[in-house]
Amino acid sequence: MQPFPFALAILLLLATPGPTNTLLWLSGASAGMRRSMLLLPGELGGYLTVIIPAAAVATPLLSAHPEISLMLKLAAACWILFMAHALWTLKAHGAGGQPITVGQVFLTTLLNPKALIIALVLMPQVGPVAILPWLAGFALLTLSAGSLWISAGALLARLPKQRFGPRLPSRIAAGCLVAFSVGMAGSALASLV
Repeated sequence: MQPFPFALAILLLLATPGPTNTLLWLSGASAGMRRSMLLLPGELGGYLTVIIPAAAVATPLLSAHPEISLMLKLAAACWILFMAHALWTLKAHGAGGQPITVGQVFLTTLLNPKALIIALVLMPQVGPVAILPWLAGFALLTLSAGSLWISAGALLARLPKQRFGPRLPSRIAAGCLVAFSVGMAGSALASLV
């Protein structure tokens, strides 16, 4: 794959709503831009923790053992559903709600199926040294896309509070995560038939 189509594919994938982006957006809305930017290393770390070994080892393993892929997808769906429940029951930000942590973003990204798509489909299948520039480009694109999701959340926080309740952003985020979790679990279970 050439650099421009690679960058475009990565940006399109990272721009789509998903569990990590939902957390970044919600943090931008509740904690603001500056504090939420501290979550970006968790996102990048989660992606790289999956991408590097997956690109090197997992492709042949998952091809030979599809049941492992199924278990990974179901585990990710369960984690995302758990995060949705936590967001739905979250108290309004001003009333003692807990901020989103780097660890939550890391674990959510680690279980995000986008990481496997990037590792197994978009990353060039080249040697360990040749992949370094591609990983550097991916890191830059990830930080850029994550910053945009945080910015979108921060812009939401600037809207007049009378138009929506203080819990609306977390409820929207929870609904997105439930939909994503159900879709992921459905896709995993459909692969059984």
